[in-house]
Amino acid sequence: MTLATRFVLRAMLGHGTEMYARQIAAAAGLPSGTVAPMLIRLETAGWVKARSETGNPHKLGRPLRRYYVLTDEGNRIATEDSL
Repeated sequence: MTLATRFVLRAMLGHGTEMYARQIAAAAGLPSGTVAPMLIRLETAGWVKARSETGNPHKLGRPLRRYYVLTDEGNRIATEDSL
């Protein structure tokens, strides 16, 4: 597991609720361009669960977000002593 992955898992573990990629990147101290592809890999591995925001981006004044939260497996891995 890379150091960046460890930072992301710790950031998500410490937050406790859904986060979007830029929040995770800021909390982990990493560029969002590094975190976004990592979240896709973590979702594929079953460590995070994602959902897409619904609504009208025009009314929100921003693009729709994709929210992430640790799964039970991701939570277990994030709390291991080796991190």
